[in-house]
Amino acid sequence: MTLAIAAENPLSSDGRALIAGSEAALRKVYSADECFTFSADELTRPGISFFVARQSGAPVGCVALCNCADYAEIKRLFVTPEARGTGTARALMAHLEAAARAGGHRCLRLETGPRLAGAVALYRKLGYNQRGPFGAYAEHPASLFMEKTL
Repeated sequence: MTLAIAAENPLSSDGRALIAGSEAALRKVYSADECFTFSADELTRPGISFFVARQSGAPVGCVALCNCADYAEIKRLFVTPEARGTGTARALMAHLEAAARAGGHRCLRLETGPRLAGAVALYRKLGYNQRGPFGAYAEHPASLFMEKTL
């Protein structure tokens, strides 16, 4: 089975379902005021690319790349429970990093939660290092900030 990753509309039924799955997974660990996510509507803003991974045509994951001028931010990395452990998150990140490079970005940043151990471990394995808050983020006990130079 081949994994296909492409830019898609976050407002599509599959896009909305993946974002809802992401939100539900976050709510198991964090309250709404501890999360700094983007809704499907917010992911349609100019300068944001939303990528969907499909296995045999079925949506199994997503990630968004936000152009923030001097860096790009990663939002909404999510893999469905049934696709976890298959390399889908790594493939989504590789696709996102290639898109960032193609767009002229040399720095990727993200905000995640320290209780999301699997995500934090993946980001570290991919070369992301901890840093302080960036952009409009403030220091928050539910936030962990990371970046990678491309």
